[in-house]
Amino acid sequence: ILVEVREENDKVIVVISDTGSGIKEENIPNLFKPFFTTKDIGLGTGLGLATSYKIIQSWGGNILVSSPPGQGAIFTIQLPKAKSTV
Repeated sequence: ILVEVREENDKVIVVISDTGSGIKEENIPNLFKPFFTTKDIGLGTGLGLATSYKIIQSWGGNILVSSPPGQGAIFTIQLPKAKSTV
């Protein structure tokens, strides 16, 4: 797992990537839907990414995913920079 954090204009970008087997293209549109899981019955609730998505959106951000075939997955989180209180 690789985690990269950088600033771009008025955003903070967090990129989390891995070198696993990746995500099937047909599953990507459903990843952030509540209760979507590719795990067997009883092994996954399908709430983790849906909850993360809602939290990131509530902070004014966005989360994107890409998964080049056979090259793992890349999640990119975009968050607005915090306003300075100084």
